Amino acid sequence: MTRLQTKYRTEARPQLTKAFGYPNDLAAPRLVKAVVNVGVGSALKDPKHLEAVERGLTLITGQRPVRRNARKSISGFKIRRGMTVGISVTLRGPRLEDFIDRLVNIVLPRVRDFQGLDPKCFGQSGSCTIGLREQTVFPETSVETTDQSFGLEITIVTTARTAPEGLALLRALGFPFQTPDSAKSTTA
Repeated sequence: MTRLQTKYRTEARPQLTKAFGYPNDLAAPRLVKAVVNVGVGSALKDPKHLEAVERGLTLITGQRPVRRNARKSISGFKIRRGMTVGISVTLRGPRLEDFIDRLVNIVLPRVRDFQGLDPKCFGQSGSCTIGLREQTVFPETSVETTDQSFGLEITIVTTARTAPEGLALLRALGFPFQTPDSAKSTTA
């Protein structure tokens, strides 16, 4: 059993069941999947960038990424139907738990000037989307070995029905969210 799974079963699930008044432990929200996306608009000019992004994403997630193609042509962006515009990986099960554990305990503390995640990153369905500017905050990649830098977007999908339930789940799992007091002090 992974460290995240243990934390969920012993701490998070009982806490959520009590706070939201669920009839049993199985009604408490849980993690479903994490989707890691990278836009590769610069690959239109440099095809080597696409391969570098695929290698980097494979190192970060431990899974081979899938290329996402444009569904229609957009002349303003010089995109034609069928061109690769993004790369994504969907993580579930043990890979999801390992990735989330590394994200919370290793990656987010390494982000420069990190003040905590914004609680407004939740959609109405209880899923959270986090954006990172560089992949070099992951320990698997390093600045010396990486010739191309790219940003990525991580969407964490939960079974929570509302944003407050999703926020409570991720807080219980150890995600560092800003408190209302710290959010006011960073905008001043």
